[in-house]
Amino acid sequence: MNFLGYRRPDGRVGVRNKVLILPASICAADTARIVASNVDGAITFHNQNGCAQIPSDQQLTMDVMAGFAANPNIYGTIVISLGCENCQMDLVVDAIKERTNKPLKTFIIQEVGGTIATVEAATRAAREMVQEASVLKREEFPVSELILGTECGGSDPTSGLASNPLIGETCDRVVDLGGTAVLSETTELIGAEHILAKRGATPEVSQRIFDIVYRYEDALKKVGSDPREGNPSPGNKAGGITTLEEKSLGCIHKGGHRPVNNVYDYAKQMKTGEGLVIMDTPGNDPSSVAGMIAGGCQVVVFSTGRGTPTGNPVAPVIKITANPITYGKMKDNIDVDASGLLENPESIGEMSDALLQEICDIASGKATKSESLGFMEMAIARVCNYV
Repeated sequence: MNFLGYRRPDGRVGVRNKVLILPASICAADTARIVASNVDGAITFHNQNGCAQIPSDQQLTMDVMAGFAANPNIYGTIVISLGCENCQMDLVVDAIKERTNKPLKTFIIQEVGGTIATVEAATRAAREMVQEASVLKREEFPVSELILGTECGGSDPTSGLASNPLIGETCDRVVDLGGTAVLSETTELIGAEHILAKRGATPEVSQRIFDIVYRYEDALKKVGSDPREGNPSPGNKAGGITTLEEKSLGCIHKGGHRPVNNVYDYAKQMKTGEGLVIMDTPGNDPSSVAGMIAGGCQVVVFSTGRGTPTGNPVAPVIKITANPITYGKMKDNIDVDASGLLENPESIGEMSDALLQEICDIASGKATKSESLGFMEMAIARVCNYV
């Protein structure tokens, strides 16, 4: 099975062809927003970080910024910084260049002469970059070029019973075809980590699965909290999920049945052709999705029992529900109705084929519901409070 995408100069394959207006800090975010709004084909996001962060916290922000620029869905990047933030322009540029060799231009607001002057100069540069990108033609590529992210949010029992197993079956197909599938949300592995660890391809991978779970729990304990205090969420409980372990058992179905070959830290660059891997992300949906996309995912499949409209500016996010009531109420937001699996679980093979075809169609240019609505929710994981 193939899809139509764009080969980048760094060798990766994108499924979108966007120009990223990248704010290096919150102080440049609105300037970047104005520039992106002036140029069709340009995107941005509201970066709430980039300054007043401890080093480990700042590193997460740097990794997401560099990862977004390196994501193969991006043709090229225009970085806008204020000039005095901790994420200095040279640091951001170096981080991007470590990951990719795609087109890159920079503007520093304090040096260019303020917001209006920066908007004028950056808009002109963005338009030129979009023109360059428009010349590219889609080519045919195998599924092995995809890094497929998986997420679940607003979960209910139908997530664990149907939509997550459907995603897992589809991940198995992607892996068997030579691609990479990514399981995320470390807090939603708690209570099921021993099951995943048995699937580690090596003893080191198995230990890493335990390590990221225990690290997360220990970090919360240091501030007097426990992951079970806010997870499951009120919506999860209203939908019928009673414990974090129960939620975790449903969550891990998204990873299918293949061995776990690697465990990545948040937003670190992943590889194509690596089979099933795990990324250490929060359970919070926008920040988890952002981490996987910064790691190279071109497409994300997202199951939701209760329903959620969230998307992402860099990569298409495919919404799946197996709750017929949710699908009926939220057709504007849901791409795939998997409720048939509740009555006919034997149809999972046929539905998995259909989902993989939908993934390839969206990779080839079909818009998701969140894309058509212009949704681009965004968050970055944090280590601690601002300093």
